[in-house]
Formats: sequence, C-alpha cells, structure tokens
Amino acid sequence: MAEHTPISEKLSAAESVKLNSHYLRGTIAQELAEPSDKFNKDNSALLKFHGTYQQDDREHRVKQEGGKSLRQYIFMVRSAVPGGRLTADQLLGELALCDELGNGTLRITSRQGLQLHGVPKRNLHETIQRINQIKLSTLAACGDVKRNVMCCPAPHYSDPVHAELQALADRLVEQFTPKTRAYHEIWLRDTATGEEQYLGGSETNGHHHAGAHSGNGQTEVEPIYGPTYLPRKFKFAVGLPGDNCVDLYANDVGLMAICHDWKIVGYNVLVGGSMGCTPSATKTFPAIAKRMAFVEPHEVIDVCTAIVKVQRDYGNRVDRKVARLKYLLANQGLDWFQAKVEEYYGHKLKPLDPEDVWGFNDHMGWHEQGDGRMFYGLNIENGRIKDDENIQLKTALREVCDTLRPSFRLTAHQSILFCDLAPEVRGQLEEILRRHHVPLSEEISNVRRWSMACVAYPTCGLAVTESERALPGMIDLLEVELSKLGLAKENFTLRMTGCPNGCARPYNCDIGLVGKTVGKYTVFVGGRLLGDRMNFIYKDLVSAEEVVPTLVPLFVYFKHDRQPEETFGDFCHRKGADDLRAWTDQYTAQTATA
Repeated sequence: MAEHTPISEKLSAAESVKLNSHYLRGTIAQELAEPSDKFNKDNSALLKFHGTYQQDDREHRVKQEGGKSLRQYIFMVRSAVPGGRLTADQLLGELALCDELGNGTLRITSRQGLQLHGVPKRNLHETIQRINQIKLSTLAACGDVKRNVMCCPAPHYSDPVHAELQALADRLVEQFTPKTRAYHEIWLRDTATGEEQYLGGSETNGHHHAGAHSGNGQTEVEPIYGPTYLPRKFKFAVGLPGDNCVDLYANDVGLMAICHDWKIVGYNVLVGGSMGCTPSATKTFPAIAKRMAFVEPHEVIDVCTAIVKVQRDYGNRVDRKVARLKYLLANQGLDWFQAKVEEYYGHKLKPLDPEDVWGFNDHMGWHEQGDGRMFYGLNIENGRIKDDENIQLKTALREVCDTLRPSFRLTAHQSILFCDLAPEVRGQLEEILRRHHVPLSEEISNVRRWSMACVAYPTCGLAVTESERALPGMIDLLEVELSKLGLAKENFTLRMTGCPNGCARPYNCDIGLVGKTVGKYTVFVGGRLLGDRMNFIYKDLVSAEEVVPTLVPLFVYFKHDRQPEETFGDFCHRKGADDLRAWTDQYTAQTATA
C-alpha cells in the first residue's frame, strides 16, 4: 500500500529529519568522533532510535550572561529486554557498565527494560557496543518504532502458555525491529579494523540483515516501516486475562491470550492504549485500549503487521502531539480502523472472545516454577538499583549472580525475579539480601509494593517536578495513616510521574499523582489494579506536602462506606468525583474544628 499523508499540510520537522536521515544514520558517526559533549538537534532525535536520549543534569546547570544556561550533557542508554529475560552474565554486564561508564546506578523500566544513566558522550560508543557484547541491544528501545515488547515474566514451566507468550514476544521483536544497518555501522564497528561485528541481541533478533528483498531484486531497507518509520512510538504487550501484570490496556496493541485447557486458542486484540498527554494541548489525552477482534495464533503476526501499517500510513505526521494510534482511533472510529486493518491483512477479523482481564499478579515472593525449581520476586522501589548508606542492592545482586547463577526476569512494576533456583538455596538468597540490608518483598508494605514512579528530576528534560525522589517519602507518611485506619493490607496501585507524559502509567491505576508544575501534582483516583479503567481528576495543583493529607480523608470515607470486597479504586469509581469532594470537604472541616 502506498504511504498516505495529507498532501496539503506541512509535515512536522521530525518527519523531515527521519526522511533525510538515510535510514537513521544522519551524521551520528561523524559527530561521535568529534570532541564536543553533545550532538546537534537532528542527530539527537535520531539517537532515540538507537536507544539513547541526550540529557543533562538540570541541577548542575550554570547560568551565563544573557540568560542561557551552560549544560553538562549526559546520555540515558536503554536496553530493550523482550519480556524482561536476562542471564546472570547480562545483569553483571549492565552493572559493570553503570559503574565504569555511567553514574553508578542501573534502573529497571516500567516496560521490563534496563536504563543506564549519566553516560557522557565520550563513553557512548563503548557503552552500546558492550551492551551488544552481552547479547542485548539498544536498537528500537526508543524512537518512532515498536518499543520493548512486554510479556508476562513468570517462569511457570509446568504451564506451556507462558512459554508460548514469550515465543510470541520474540516473534514480534523479530518482525518489528528496524532492519537498517545504521545501528551496526555506527556502534558495532571495530574501531581498530573498521569491520562490523554482529553481536548480541542484534544478531539473535535477526536485525543484522541488510533488508528484505522485494520481488524485483531491489533491496527494501525497511519493508514494514518505510523511510520515515512510524508517526510516533508504538507499544506491544502480551499477557493473560487472569494475570494482567503487563498492563495490556495501556499499550498501542495488547494481545490478551485466550486459553482453553492450558492451550492458547487465540488472542483478543486491544488497540490504542497510551498514557501520555500534553497539558498545554487540550486536544491530547490518555486512553486505555479498545477491544477490537479475536485472532488465532497463526494470524497474530500478520494482523499486528497490518495494524502497524495502518498507523504508519494514516497516523498524523503533521502534529506529533496527536500522532499516537489512539488519536487515529478517536478521529476515525474503531469500525473504520478495523476495516482498514482487514483491508491490509486481506481477511475479515473474528469477533472478540467475551473474556476480559480479571486478575493481576506482581509475582513477588517465593513461587514454584513447576520444574522442581523456584523463583523469588524482589520488590525494587521505583526500579533503581544502587548502593547507598542504607541498602547495598547493587552489591547484593552481584553476589547473587556470582554465587547462585540464577536467570532473571524484569517485571512491568520495575522489580526483579530471581529464577531457576534450587529449593535448597532459598535461605542463602535471603541471607545475601539481608546481609546487604535489602528488604525482602514480604517485609514491604502493600502501598510501597504496588507503587511506581518515573525518573523525573534531575535528568528527564520533560519533568516539571519530582517523582522518583519524592514518592518514597510520601509513602513513609501514607504507611502510618493506612496503619491507623486498619487499611495496611489493602492492595491498590499508586503511581507518580513528574509530568503528564505518563511514563509510569498513572492514568489507569487506583491513585495517580501527576506532576503539574514545580512541587504540585494533579491527584487522580478511580482506576484500578486491573488497568482496564481510566481514573479521574480528584484534585488539581496539590502541593507535595499536601498529597498525603489530601488522600487520607478518601481512605477514611472508603473505610466507613465501602461495600463488601470493594477495592479502593472501585469505591472511588462508584462514588464519583463530586461525591468524594463533598464528603471529604465536610470531613476536613469537621476535623479542623474538632
């Protein structure tokens, strides 16, 4: 199909950058060899496709005459880890990189990937090359392409469904990873010999090929994406109705496995989920995905390809603020979109299976794998792996890797599973963690266990206020209040972001705290742990100091007026914003005069 773009409208600057990049090459290689500490604007945009963001530490900007600030540029480097699967050597390799070439910390992302922070430009080539040497890749971890493919990480070997889910995630990676050789030319070329090295994740995922060959003998460099790739980023997740741990409804495409007698008979396809919005642009909004159709296992890759191509050809390339798939669906409707997908696929799609999400397992604590071995889920607050005066998590992980040699899985809640452990080493693992003052998952409060925050200050250029550094202190206070109310055992998701772009998925959880301006947040309530319902604004412009006092009256109301087995998110949804505000205003006034 020919690419469709509005002829009468001027394309965004980003489209020109991609079109003129010679399939993501730009002049990155030339600038990489220069002594400056940053890349120009066009190359900075292209670098995202290669898995890295140009940033600076905003707390170390130096004001100069004329008002401009002097910045010390650094890079965030993201490894795509499909389904979060890692070996002990791969985790050790990333930990070594964070110490040797980064800022000493490693971070698990909310999409089951890994991020290095604080990498200077002079270390960028070595960092990406070494990531590939441990058989991981940064290609397409960012950029206007498919992002890291999420998949339920639980290693339940007695259940063939989980292995099939991971196999599908791997096939999606192979299908939708860019085929351009630019990545290998720039990052995997031996600087001494000039020869390209086919290393790591890039080779195993099949994107070492120069391109697919069309029938006329011409090489088609990007057979799916074309020369301008997608209008915006595109996210896939593969999961289960009874365990929606990957937040299927928050993705551009969610593939919900429908199982009969421990066998996947097909997938309900969800389309158009996305958590981002721009506060200054009322035309933008977060959205959960829409339920579209049922596909059989042999159809799923071709149907996903058709979905991507429709977004490629009809997504907005004029205004990047409204370029995600959800806006195409909002403008054209689900019926139109499904008809286009069927046109590209070549067949009619089947009606949805009635099953929907009904469970969520964060996989924390000890579990049997079904093969005589066990796995342990360790909660890692906000995904940050580091050593400090209180907790030596990084050192503990190194010792576990060296002595127990487990495999690892990263979760969509920024935590980690130690897998393939013999039952007799259970005590040894716990001893290593305790000796390094790492709290076990069983020792962490429910509110902290189900919380998540984005990076925000000081390195994210989009952040308007704190997130990762602010949430732990707020939870300290909230733990005390929940304990007083007898609600410490309640399970609800609490997610914070430093801006409205939604990286920690704050719009479909029980409580979302979204940065609005410096030190102030919009408080959302009424979503739920299952992730299939949007929350709503309860109060706006709440200062950091008032976040917990703002939430406490809601929990008081919840305690006194909940229905049997009702969750906090369901309670808020049932009551609605006006009722919640009226009750809590009255409660606050009464307690102030008491």
